[in-house]
Amino acid sequence: MNILVVNCGSSSVKLQLIHVRAGEAGEPEDRLLAKGAVERIGAVGAIVTYSAPGVEAVQREQPVANHTEALRVAIDGMLETYAAAHSRAVRIDGIGHRVVHGGEHFSDAVRIDPEVEHIIQEMADLAPLHNPHNLRGYQAARALFPAVPQVAVFDTGFHRTMPPRAFLYALPHAMYSRYKVRKYGFHGTSHRYVAQRFAEIRQRPLEEFKLITCHLGNGCSMCAVDRGRSVDTSMGFTPLEGLAMGTRAGDIDCAAVFHVMAKENLSREEALALLNHQSGLLGLSGSTNDVRELLAESAKGNERAALALEVFCYRVKKYIGAYFAALNGADAVIFTGGIGERAASLRAVICGSMDALGIVLDEAQNNAAAGVEAEISAPASRTRVWVIPTNEELLIARETARVIRSSD
Repeated sequence: MNILVVNCGSSSVKLQLIHVRAGEAGEPEDRLLAKGAVERIGAVGAIVTYSAPGVEAVQREQPVANHTEALRVAIDGMLETYAAAHSRAVRIDGIGHRVVHGGEHFSDAVRIDPEVEHIIQEMADLAPLHNPHNLRGYQAARALFPAVPQVAVFDTGFHRTMPPRAFLYALPHAMYSRYKVRKYGFHGTSHRYVAQRFAEIRQRPLEEFKLITCHLGNGCSMCAVDRGRSVDTSMGFTPLEGLAMGTRAGDIDCAAVFHVMAKENLSREEALALLNHQSGLLGLSGSTNDVRELLAESAKGNERAALALEVFCYRVKKYIGAYFAALNGADAVIFTGGIGERAASLRAVICGSMDALGIVLDEAQNNAAAGVEAEISAPASRTRVWVIPTNEELLIARETARVIRSSD
């Protein structure tokens, strides 16, 4: 089954066409067939890119008026590129959409119908920067492929297994019952993928493991996975809670926010911009949120760059300790995301002085692991430590295929 995975933003769309095997003997493994992207949708000089494995990518500028046109242009290019490379056409059997927020409605991927579409729109109140654009991607794909089944896969879905003790805030209960103010968690597709992949590598059921997964990129979150179920995660009501991130503040005393708002005479929108776009590594360093640049500046003696990285690593270390307590031990800690997969020096700082929890890195293996699957723990480490590159698109494709097959 060939699944088109759509990740739609406000002015961009990213696409992957993935073959998901049905399990019949002799059928090829899951594999990427083609990928495409459009940036600066609505601009005269939109950037369109598409490629297929083994084929040089095509990139060009052209006017792209809206998301429907963006999908059409990119998909046409992807299908033509694949056909030219393999001398045969390929069809699209299903379309899977990344949707950020499913609230308390969805724990699993679902086929999109008018009721599901309405709920996604309702959840835009909780994810105004994401859900409306995710929905726009669905509507564009539906216009182009009205007969192809379409499925929503939710970032929040994996975390629906959290117990109330983990997802409730200590606010008056009316705030939850009236407005659903609670921890939802995000990056669920990434946490779920690397947990499942770890079990595959070990050739044992996921239900046998307690895992701490660390998705560290420009946005960062961690998850305590108890035998395949998310029991706690660092992001909360919005993706702002938890770790220090590229431009997000992470955990902060709420009163400090009101204090700064009063001192700086900030509106609600200005305060949200401060916390989401001007804080984190960018705010601490005063220069950049790019970890590669911060590492270079730190090596030159830039104290603020060094401090920003120190705060970042300390927050991750604290959450690892907290999730060890929540899980009553862990079989492995898994690093993923751009920083988690490639910043060996930060992994070393995070895992340093954690031998009391059974975490000991192998320095050579850690330094060699960059964007590849690798165990980086020393033989004496009671808790295994792995780098596993995430593949959210593959998980979305697999979930989409599963939903379509189950509804046929």
